[in-house]
Amino acid sequence: MRTEALPSRRVSALRGVVGAAVIGILVFTYVIGIPRQGPSLFDFFGYFTNLTSLLASLILLTTSLLGLRRRRVPAGLTTARAVVTACMIVVALVYNLIVPGTGSAPAWVSLVLHTVFPLLLVLDWLRVGDRPPQPWRLLWLVLPYPMLWLFVVLGRGVTDGWVPYGFLLPERGVVSLSTTVAALLVALLVAAAAVWALSRVPAPISQVSPRSTRSDR
Repeated sequence: MRTEALPSRRVSALRGVVGAAVIGILVFTYVIGIPRQGPSLFDFFGYFTNLTSLLASLILLTTSLLGLRRRRVPAGLTTARAVVTACMIVVALVYNLIVPGTGSAPAWVSLVLHTVFPLLLVLDWLRVGDRPPQPWRLLWLVLPYPMLWLFVVLGRGVTDGWVPYGFLLPERGVVSLSTTVAALLVALLVAAAAVWALSRVPAPISQVSPRSTRSDR
């Protein structure tokens, strides 16, 4: 029989509250931006911050529901949480260190999405013990999603001229764009390596359930 560490119902509920709150903030930001930018969801979620915040929130809500039902989180979902946590670390670093104060969203929205939410994801990952050590051979999984996003955004920059961030403008030239993309991907790998390493740190918040699930047998 296998025992597993599960978060308490309080922690699971807090995950759900945070996930739902961030989705609510995204909806609010989209609605207030319609008069200025039009109703295009494609443009709104063309911003890496918005899209990654949505994905991270959906993952938090799923893990919340599983925790409230006292169900073990599948390994693939935990790895997905590791990936979005690494991505949100890069979001926080780029916004706060490289392009602070940019964007048209209200200041409090930018603060939540670029600082508070990434910090909560890291704290959740570090302190709650329902994440096993992530295999280093899976570190590459942090790359496909951002690379697909970059492919779509750069393609739009060439075809219709729309890019979400100034540092991805086509007129910057191939060399500048290539350097920027390479730097972003390296930053993602470094952030992912940190998240993978943190998964090996014993978490102070966990609840051991002696009951094995059918899937563990």
